[in-house]
Amino acid sequence: MTDELAEKAYRVRERVLRMGTSPHGAHLGGSLSLAEILTVLYAEVLRVSPADPQHPDRDRFVLSKGHASAALYATLAEHGFLDPAELETYALPGGRLAGHPLRRVPGVEFPTGSLGHGLSLGAGVALAARCTGRDLRAFVLLGDGELQEGSVWEAAMSAGHHRLNNLIAIVDRNKLQITGDTEDTLALEPLADRWRAFGWAVAEVDGHDLSALRETFGALPDPGGRPTVVIAHTVKGRGVPLFEGQKKAHAVQLSPRLYQRALAGLRAGKPT
Repeated sequence: MTDELAEKAYRVRERVLRMGTSPHGAHLGGSLSLAEILTVLYAEVLRVSPADPQHPDRDRFVLSKGHASAALYATLAEHGFLDPAELETYALPGGRLAGHPLRRVPGVEFPTGSLGHGLSLGAGVALAARCTGRDLRAFVLLGDGELQEGSVWEAAMSAGHHRLNNLIAIVDRNKLQITGDTEDTLALEPLADRWRAFGWAVAEVDGHDLSALRETFGALPDPGGRPTVVIAHTVKGRGVPLFEGQKKAHAVQLSPRLYQRALAGLRAGKPT
């Protein structure tokens, strides 16, 4: 099963690179770092179905770091929510696949991209589910640079206070943002302790280790009745040596030559 997941994650990265050839490029670094996280979520964790994407009791997934939409679209295509051919319209006028996800796309719950709001949306969904007796969960995927927004911590404080154990936050901890190292801009560490201080259960995991991700998500929800944050340690640009750990990978428009170089690097590490 892990081999199958590895193949899916590889195809997500392959499609992300292809979307990077659009005239507007794509946020490659933070999309490539999400491949395993999104693959495990959609393959084994989220109770969602492309056959009925609006089922009232579906889990809700919020990509708070909306600029990584290429990874979400690639994952939705991999799991039947989108025709893979539609990915060729990424960020083009008149298409559904905008640079930041919109609700007109099957599987997208909220428009996101203005950083710092996704956790509030997820907390609202989780609280509403409790009030209406619905057995659903809200998953929110945040960037680590996004955690410098005060609104994130307001939502974290509220969720901890209300003990929303049907709320799961996932932090893409790749330690890079558009300005460089996150710790140089506004230090986040000790990150796990910060979440615990707001009443959250904390799990830390290698965000590229499929087995570890499966185990971590499989242990949810927290038996103590608290919301959970999964701090996923990742590498920006993962899988493409040209971009791994590089600030320059934040947003890239791939020329045909650069695309071939990036694709060759990805293929060199393809699962066998």
